[in-house]
Amino acid sequence: MNFAQPTLRITAAQYNTIVANCYDGLPNEACGLLIGPMRDGKVLGVVTEAWPCRNEAESAVIYTVDGRDFLKASRAAEARGEEIIGVWHSHTHTDPYPSPTDIRQAVDPAWIYVIVSLRDNAPMLRGYRIVDGEVAEVQVARSGG
Repeated sequence: MNFAQPTLRITAAQYNTIVANCYDGLPNEACGLLIGPMRDGKVLGVVTEAWPCRNEAESAVIYTVDGRDFLKASRAAEARGEEIIGVWHSHTHTDPYPSPTDIRQAVDPAWIYVIVSLRDNAPMLRGYRIVDGEVAEVQVARSGG
């Protein structure tokens, strides 16, 4: 991809919410949604809320965000004049890089896709844009809030 990638900005509390959700989902993959502002259909990179969701697939190798959880997150975002700007899920035993399934199932080219690997002792969190099957890593910046 040859266009500018936003930096994903999450607070320490949001990071902790995401990682805790991933551990809570074991032995299955866990997932959740990122809420934040967009301008002209583009993600600005600021996350205002990390919204844990149920993995409807209840699987250790794939995830499907529960439809009711998606609707609740979407309504909460809309009430604040924001949007769903991305999704996270865990990889329980592999690198934090999109699998072929993750790439095929990437639903929105504007979104940032966050993957948390639980393979090692410390979780590894990475962010990506996936557009037309192409993957580009985005910077993830954590702040103290």
